[in-house]
Order: sequence, then C-alpha cells, then structure tokens
Amino acid sequence: MPLFALVCKDKPGCLGIRKTNRDAHLAYIRDTGVVVQAGPFLDDAGEMCGSLVVLDVADRGAAEAWAAHDPYARAEMFESVTIQGWKKVVG
Repeated sequence: MPLFALVCKDKPGCLGIRKTNRDAHLAYIRDTGVVVQAGPFLDDAGEMCGSLVVLDVADRGAAEAWAAHDPYARAEMFESVTIQGWKKVVG
C-alpha cells in the first residue's frame, strides 16, 4: 500500500491563522494516528509557510478526507494542496 504525501502551500499573510490553529492541527495529527511524518515548510525568513504531511491510509480517498478535515484546511489557510502517492525508500 502506498503512502500519500500532502504538499500544502499557505495563502500569503496566513501565519497568524496557522499559529492560532496549530494546537488543533497537532491534536488532529496525534488523534487520527495515520501520519507517518509531518512538518512545516519555511520561507527565507524562517517562518512557517506550508506543510508536508505523509499519511499511511488505505487509498487516495482516505487521504483526501484526512486533508479536508485538518483544522488548517478548515481554517481555509491553504492556497493549494497537492496529494501524491509516495513510496518510502530511505529513512
């Protein structure tokens, strides 16, 4: 079964929304139990500007559902979200 990588890009000026919703986002990651790896992308100033989330779920539909229920997505913070099947090779 492949993993799924979510590549999420924040809308400009959404750092405050990200910080406000961060605890709920991290709780969602913890409580759903399907996240293999995750972390924010950083801009040139070192500020969070997006997310990479790797999910271990049954199929693309499950990855889409997970992404739609993420508190960050519900806060309408993302400019774009790409979901791609991914095969872990190293690490």
